[in-house]
Amino acid sequence: MINPEGSLRSFQHRNFRILFPANAASNIGTWAQRVAQDWLVLELTHSGRDLGLVTGLQFLPALLLSLYGGRLADRFNKRLLLYITNLGGGVVALLMGILVMTNTIQIWHVYVLALILGIFTAIDAPIRQSFTSEMVGKSDLANAVSLNSANFNAGRLIGPGISGLLIAWFGTGPSFIINAFSYIAVIIALSAIRDEELHIESAPQIDAKIREAWAYVRKRTDIFAVMITVFFAATFGLNFQVFTALMATAIFDKGPASFGSLGSIVAIGSLSGALLSAKLDSKRSPRFIIAFAALFGVSVSLTAIAPTYFTYMLTLPIAGALGLTTMIAANSYVQTKTDPALRGRVMGIYLTIFLGGTPVGSPLIGWLSESIGTRQTIFMCGVVTMVSSALIYLLLRERLFASNQN
Repeated sequence: MINPEGSLRSFQHRNFRILFPANAASNIGTWAQRVAQDWLVLELTHSGRDLGLVTGLQFLPALLLSLYGGRLADRFNKRLLLYITNLGGGVVALLMGILVMTNTIQIWHVYVLALILGIFTAIDAPIRQSFTSEMVGKSDLANAVSLNSANFNAGRLIGPGISGLLIAWFGTGPSFIINAFSYIAVIIALSAIRDEELHIESAPQIDAKIREAWAYVRKRTDIFAVMITVFFAATFGLNFQVFTALMATAIFDKGPASFGSLGSIVAIGSLSGALLSAKLDSKRSPRFIIAFAALFGVSVSLTAIAPTYFTYMLTLPIAGALGLTTMIAANSYVQTKTDPALRGRVMGIYLTIFLGGTPVGSPLIGWLSESIGTRQTIFMCGVVTMVSSALIYLLLRERLFASNQN
């Protein structure tokens, strides 16, 4: 029996119980394909430049199309849209796997398929997030967001390990095939969802416009403050892949195995943060989010001054937990406090802001690390995250208080 007030209460909803394990399989498949795709590019080209280009092509649609995906979420049936995006992602993964296993894959194939997969993923993300509220309702939405984040980070722990073993035994092809079948699991789960048990608060709006969502966010000081906080924390703080690569190689002179283990350690902290967030979902507020973003900034700065590889490893789970707690709280706050008729488009704005600083932030971090040093750069990123959080609170606290009273 599930406790209706407990940290697993979203599982009392049948639709959520059905889709959750399918999403778990999909998350494992997604992370398995990410590792295999990176390895495949290096096998084909032995070039870090090409690896960066493929990653950029897959990331670019998220920056350009998240708003459009949010608009679609408000205009059409979300479950139907998820059928389309998952079918498209599955076809791309299957085609990549077939090309690899028939030894006909070329680097231009990877470029094109990575871009197409990125398009489906970018459109899928705001639709999937806004669909969560329809599965569990507003009262359990914050809890569902936490559990979905735990699900994602569990896949982040399991998927790369499975992919690594498959690559060692059979090459990169099977990882793509597994991901293709994981999309089928999601499609089957979507087919089993009962429409009569969905919590639909607003009917689809054919004339939904993105500018309505922008105007709504500008008027809502609380949501605006949360989004700006997320922008700085994500742009300067959530760069663990870059930070750990620089620290492992430039500071501690470690090889790829040690670098890979640091990613798993960050994931452990992130998973812990997700599970913690499931217990704290009733306490989320702009003040909570801003405070945790500041603490996250402090933790990032502390990782920069870790004297040894071992102490660096010990600081990473703390930073990972604080970072993910901040992001989960922000995501669930925006979803629960947004007008249901605008939720898809507002989440599209949120995802654009969440991802928008990365094309600038990541190259800037790389340049600074070569100019002023790795430790100094990471420490500065933590300080920027902390100081920006403090300034946002100081500048907007009166408006936030008035918004809270209203």
